Amino acid sequence: MAEVRVVRLDDVDQIAVAGVNWLPLRRALGATGFGVAAFRAGEPGEQLIEPHDETSAGAGGHEELYLVMSGRARFVLDGEEVDAAAGTLVLVPVGVHREAAAEEPDTLVLAIGGVPGAALPPSPFEFWFLAQPAYEAGDYERAIEIASEGLADYPDHPSLRYQLACYCSLAGRHDEAIEHLRAAFAGNDPRVRDWANDDSDLDPIRNHPRYPS
Repeated sequence: MAEVRVVRLDDVDQIAVAGVNWLPLRRALGATGFGVAAFRAGEPGEQLIEPHDETSAGAGGHEELYLVMSGRARFVLDGEEVDAAAGTLVLVPVGVHREAAAEEPDTLVLAIGGVPGAALPPSPFEFWFLAQPAYEAGDYERAIEIASEGLADYPDHPSLRYQLACYCSLAGRHDEAIEHLRAAFAGNDPRVRDWANDDSDLDPIRNHPRYPS
């Protein structure tokens, strides 16, 4: 089993290279699922991200996400400037020329990269998490629409099917709710039966003749 690693930015050696100050976080953490690094500039005008487009011989061909953690950065993306205060996220596809410089003292940018498509399909939970605002607003049809997108990647996922059973039950789509609940019960997660025992979302279908035992 892989070990948990905890690293403080201040404990990572900063390397001045290619005109920037690079903190090699991927290596410090031992991360294998994605690339991650930080870039720091002490003064305005200092280079943060070196000019590149992820297609050169030394690049990984990564889609890159930059998070400005402190200060302010000015990105130039294929010639277009983007002002990025702390808290700004900038996602840059492969092939887009990018560079960034600090606009304020003590600017720190976190960079996370990965091969495009490598993080897909998304985690199953994303679909019912995205449906939660619609569910809470009582817009069960919209909740069904959002969560159902996950069936393309996870047609038999017990939790996803259970959530859809709840939404369909509340929406009055009782036959569909029963089918989702049956699929949830047939999955490999015994918790769903415990959830169903006292979940008021399923009350509209409890007396349905096909309610699974």
